[in-house]
Amino acid sequence: MQQKQSYCVAVLGATGAVGRRMIDTLERKDFPVGELRLLASPRSAGSTLTFRGQPVRVEAASEEGFRGVDIALFSAGASASRDFAPLAVQQGAVVIDNSSAFRLEADVPLVVPEVNPEDAFRHKGIIANPNCSTIQLVVAVKPLLDLGLERLTVTTYQAVSGMGQKAIDALMEEVALGPNETKKTLFPVHGQETTYPMAFNVLPQCDVFVEDGYTREEMKLVNESRKILGLPGLRVSPTAVRVPVLYGHAEAVELQFSRPVTPEEVRQRLAHAKGVVLVDDPAGNVFPHPRMAAGTGETYVGRIRRGLADDRSILMFVVADNLLKGAAWNAVQIAELLVGLDPNRQPKDGHVEALLA
Repeated sequence: MQQKQSYCVAVLGATGAVGRRMIDTLERKDFPVGELRLLASPRSAGSTLTFRGQPVRVEAASEEGFRGVDIALFSAGASASRDFAPLAVQQGAVVIDNSSAFRLEADVPLVVPEVNPEDAFRHKGIIANPNCSTIQLVVAVKPLLDLGLERLTVTTYQAVSGMGQKAIDALMEEVALGPNETKKTLFPVHGQETTYPMAFNVLPQCDVFVEDGYTREEMKLVNESRKILGLPGLRVSPTAVRVPVLYGHAEAVELQFSRPVTPEEVRQRLAHAKGVVLVDDPAGNVFPHPRMAAGTGETYVGRIRRGLADDRSILMFVVADNLLKGAAWNAVQIAELLVGLDPNRQPKDGHVEALLA
């Protein structure tokens, strides 16, 4: 990409939860936006959002809307990405797509700047933003690859915001009803007409079921982590769970190495890893949790300990804001790579660690 003082940036899906956070992140990180174009569905056209204190009108997405755009941040779903990404590329834009539409295509790089930044420059017009759960997993795992990683077992505890605003509203409605309300609630389960209570509950289903009893979310963890880490044979055993949390995904991760590994070796690597905040003080009851990560772009890691049954195994707990590092923040970091900025520079409002702790 030609280096310039400022860039024309478009956000497709601007009025959605992730789209709004993309706009906020562009401002927080002081990205050199010369012109911002906000694009959405026709029903959202005409509304306004604020950027740098000024109102910006939302326009209906169209091919014409991408004319003159340098970077287009997409968060409008896979169908919209398939329709509009080729049109945006034809107009000369580089598309950074947050949907699942292109992630596993061989000629589309799947990028997490702390892990595989070099891949961002191998694009042919489209760069894929990984799934939220995958992003925080690989940020925590990449610094440990040189210890001889052979296998990952990961169980996720995923916030309802990963399903959008309707799921947030449904959870809040359930909470208001209280734990003794017995009626079936409005909380949606992917691919089914059935609804289950989410408040005061845990659901072992994220996305639709596919082959062998796994869900699509679980297979994203397998296939995307292999592609990003460059380890096509990596053994990954996933379980994805939805929990009654608004923002912030958590993951219990077991890593198996080719040799005995100590918790201290792991801590030393993570303490100096880009994008990682080490929060690991069992004696002080200090450990990562979703409200610690809310509002930040970092990945928090703690509860680091050796496996009881195998001295080649390490267990740890990984947390990140699913709408920021898991989506909007990572997308803007990719844009920073393209224009020659440091994707790990702090936002202009400073480091927001433990915003809601």
